[in-house]
Formats: sequence, structure tokens, C-alpha cells
Amino acid sequence: MSLLRQLALLAAFIPAFFVVPNLAAESLDGDIVVLRALDKVTARTKDLFVPIDETIRFGNLTIRPRKCLKKPPEEPPETSTFLEIEEVNEGEEPVRLFSGWMFASSPAINALEHPVYDVWVIDCSISAASASEDKE
Repeated sequence: MSLLRQLALLAAFIPAFFVVPNLAAESLDGDIVVLRALDKVTARTKDLFVPIDETIRFGNLTIRPRKCLKKPPEEPPETSTFLEIEEVNEGEEPVRLFSGWMFASSPAINALEHPVYDVWVIDCSISAASASEDKE
């Protein structure tokens, strides 16, 4: 069997959830990331509005969004955010728990794995000034 035929058969069996869409091609950059955080011990949830490259604290986590992309309204909805999450305990060095992309439509693909906290992406806000810059 030729290599080309083998690759074609292999591609036919790869599930769709392994294919990551090209989000950067048509996505708009956001200014503020909207996250939802859960403290599993107290069952407390909180919506966090975090500007890009700023840090917010939830419990003993520090969360810093680096990039937020949102598909335009005429495209299928998708919001993706690059996050850096660290656990900070007094008297200890911060421990990096998560560094990567989270997707609003598929929170289980790249999730924060922590025994006490869950964090997931809800939305990406785009200011009017930022949206007008993207149109130019």
C-alpha cells in the first residue's frame, strides 16, 4: 500500500476533536478575558474580568491572561484565551499549574487540573476602540 494511501486512511480515522481550528486567521483580539472560577471546597464561584497582561487573584491562584481571541459574529462562535495560572503559598515559590490555551466551547480540552480550583473561559470582551482598529 502506498504511503499516500496510508496517510489518507489515517486521516479518515482521526476524530474531529483532535483537529484544532485556525483561530488566528479571522479572530479578533480582545481586551478583557471573562473567566469563571470555582472553589470546590466552599462551592463558591466568581466571574473574573481580567485585562490582558494583568494579574488577578482567586484564592491562592494568580491568573494572567496573555492573549484573547474571539471569532467575529458572522463566524461560528469560539473564544480562546492563553492563560498562565500559578499557585502562590506564603513562604514558598509560586508553582506554575497551567500555561496554555483554553477554549470556551470545549472547556475540558485544556483545563486547569487542581484539587481545589477550577477555572474556565466564558468570553472575550472587545472594546469599541479595539474593534475600530481591527477594521482599518
